[in-house]
Amino acid sequence: MRIINLALLILLSGVSGPLVAATTAAQIQKATLVFLQNFASEQANEGYTVSFEPSSIDNRLALAQCDQPLGVEFSGDPWKSTNPSMLVTCEGARPWRMFVTASVSIHGPALVAARPLARGERITEALLTRQSVEINASRRGVLTSTDEAIGMQVRRSVNTGSLITPDMLSAPNAVERGDHVIITAKTGGFSVSSRGRALANASVGQQVLVKNLRSSRTIKASVVAPGHVEIPM
Repeated sequence: MRIINLALLILLSGVSGPLVAATTAAQIQKATLVFLQNFASEQANEGYTVSFEPSSIDNRLALAQCDQPLGVEFSGDPWKSTNPSMLVTCEGARPWRMFVTASVSIHGPALVAARPLARGERITEALLTRQSVEINASRRGVLTSTDEAIGMQVRRSVNTGSLITPDMLSAPNAVERGDHVIITAKTGGFSVSSRGRALANASVGQQVLVKNLRSSRTIKASVVAPGHVEIPM
């Protein structure tokens, strides 16, 4: 009986290795570290400095062994959070997924106000300067190119040195209430134009009510340029 029990014990111990083989916390940690290192390297090529620290993972964690390299990707936007989440996946024969977080800091040049800006003021290049900031510390986003801001209007007062965020700016009105506009009706390569008057303010891309001065009809049109609106035929 002892011999039989010993043989069973040896047999079970021999097959238990593959049965309990697992992806360890250390392997997951390494995969996230490599992913973050690659991210930092890519952003360095674009002029940004990235520092990071993966969150710790419980050493008792043991997921099914993965027969393929682990996949890692951001599931939260690292440009809008200093603690973005990452999705770690196994696409092997025994697939699984889990979320981990990391502490990520992205520093780089962003636009700030060169002097106090008044509500309604139109942005010019002279009103902007660049300053190195922690870009992802602003949940409202940042602007890094002057092309994104020049010509826009300030929605509220801004202090000198304040970070310029997209919600601070709005597109200027391309038509104002009472303006005379050109109404163009298009279909294919054929178009007809007439004169009208805007009944509200609107910027390019917005819709606005206009009165056709010839027919006196009120129609809804899309603003395509200052003083120009279009309607489908």
